[in-house]
Amino acid sequence: MNPTKLDHVAYWVANRDEIAEFVTTRLGMHVIDRTDAFTLVGSNARRGKLTLFDAEAPRERGALKHVALRVSDLEAALERLGSTEPFFDVGSEGVRIGLVEAETDVEYDLDHVALYSAEPHQAATDYLKLGFSPAQPSDAGHPRVTVGGACVEFHPGDPGDPQKPLLNHIAVLVDSTDESIASANDNNIEIDNVVDAANTYAVFVWGPERVRVEYVEHKPTFSLT
Repeated sequence: MNPTKLDHVAYWVANRDEIAEFVTTRLGMHVIDRTDAFTLVGSNARRGKLTLFDAEAPRERGALKHVALRVSDLEAALERLGSTEPFFDVGSEGVRIGLVEAETDVEYDLDHVALYSAEPHQAATDYLKLGFSPAQPSDAGHPRVTVGGACVEFHPGDPGDPQKPLLNHIAVLVDSTDESIASANDNNIEIDNVVDAANTYAVFVWGPERVRVEYVEHKPTFSLT
């Protein structure tokens, strides 16, 4: 497995239109695609995105703590948001988003995903087997792994075993899904399913603490904006 970047974070939510309206009016994103099943939002279709899948309420937080977006000017982004707090809840289902100031060529790109883990250091080690690379801990000392400049970080906490999780999956971009499937089989990584869609071809695997990780290949037909 050789992922090249963090492509998107996917949620299960009952109020996707409310969340989509918030991020498109106040966080510099736009609706990239909308179907009967999901809404895809982001500031750039080829960079970090959020996918909002329709699901029944209520959702359980489970492993997902927050998702942080990268901006070049935090003060200006907070002014646009109308807030002085860089982390905030969107809607009523536990979707928590943060803003982080850092160098970026795309505003509101994905900076990191924070997950709860019963054993954060072990989780970080286990993600290396999924093709993620080692990273320095966060400023607060939380273990991290990286892919394409974005990170997954692990916070102490019980992810539980939710029946209706908020987190659908974390997706990373790959050049070849078939190679990812072969690597998963060679390394005894449990495959959940394979999806051959119009613009993408992907394999979903079960990562540590039952977090689903998608390895997605963009087909030549991929032309979302």
